[in-house]
Amino acid sequence: MPNAQCPITNYQIKIMSHFTSIKVQIKHGEILHQVLQELGYQVECNTQVRGYHGDTTQAEYVIRQKNGYDLGFRRRGEDYEIVADFWGAKINQKQFVNSITQKYAHKTLIATVAEQGFNVEEEEVLEDGTVRVVVGSWV
Repeated sequence: MPNAQCPITNYQIKIMSHFTSIKVQIKHGEILHQVLQELGYQVECNTQVRGYHGDTTQAEYVIRQKNGYDLGFRRRGEDYEIVADFWGAKINQKQFVNSITQKYAHKTLIATVAEQGFNVEEEEVLEDGTVRVVVGSWV
């Protein structure tokens, strides 16, 4: 049987999404929004995260980047996840996540301390970036 070659006359190319999701221990959207703003990010609410080849996905909080690869935060269950095309976003993923989660933890701690009737007695940032907080209460 001779080999016959059939020319391809009709085809579709499916571009794969490059979005990656990272689950983070963040539960309170209002505090997350404050943290992002305090870190100097311009935040848009309830909009699309842009990624590779025009792909988009929905998120509650979005940091727009000039290169067209945004960083988004969306609720999944009780926690938030970061969604982005990190290859295109060209950021240090670990540093980005750590700065947000550390500041979020600090703000959550301070709010919880106040709710429970304690006062912040002392607070300092150690050489390694750890924040040391001493709380107390008058009886």
